[in-house]
Amino acid sequence: MGGLPLSGKHALVTGGARGIGAACAQALLLRGARVTLAGRDAQALLAAVESMSAIAQPLGGAVAMQVLDVTDEESVRSGFAAAACFGRIDILVNNAGQAAPAPFGKTDAALWQRMLDVNLTGTFHCAQAALPGMLEAKWGRIVNVASTAGLVGYRYVSAYVAAKHGVIGLTRALALEVATKGVTVNAVCPGYTETDIVREAVANIVARTGRSEDEARAELAAGNPQKRLVQSEEVASAVAWLCLPEAGAMNGQSVAVAGGEVM
Repeated sequence: MGGLPLSGKHALVTGGARGIGAACAQALLLRGARVTLAGRDAQALLAAVESMSAIAQPLGGAVAMQVLDVTDEESVRSGFAAAACFGRIDILVNNAGQAAPAPFGKTDAALWQRMLDVNLTGTFHCAQAALPGMLEAKWGRIVNVASTAGLVGYRYVSAYVAAKHGVIGLTRALALEVATKGVTVNAVCPGYTETDIVREAVANIVARTGRSEDEARAELAAGNPQKRLVQSEEVASAVAWLCLPEAGAMNGQSVAVAGGEVM
């Protein structure tokens, strides 16, 4: 279906098997892109590919998978090279991430490094692997799924906040470098979203405080002026829009999807 806005484009989505990554992949498929789901869990990727094939086929699209670890430079380079057999990577959605809570005094060097490796260095490795092909084609879209934690501070997740602030800084710096080359680089910053990370946060609140699950979820939603958790599909809609040809003037932006929590 050549009339779809991303027809002929190939998108690679890291952390693509579930949550926001899977929602982004589906949104891009619906707009005509071929999509490669990337991540570490082969079984989860396979299940996601099988479920998304039903979306892709009626649109004339396709979905594939690539096992890789964003924290490992060689894994990323070899994985991206293998994914390129599906077509040059035109769109990169850097979604892979982790959040591990700990008071600052109990944040050891290993936790600090893990948050940087997954959330920030992984974004760096993937952008470096995808960018040369985009520059050669004089067209590309890089969208980094950051967090409102990249825009403001939150208690008890200092390593995660620092890493996501780094993602915002990287987004801005790279956007300026490629501004005249047909490539845009933006970030989408979700607030608390209905994902595995939030389910883990709810479980931690329940275990730590003895509150009910509903009370824990309400606590997380309280910071959102809409008094609710964001849905993965809402984040994916913003990501997909930034990938469209008509979003070409959007560059270096950090778009909060958080019900007005961050302005």
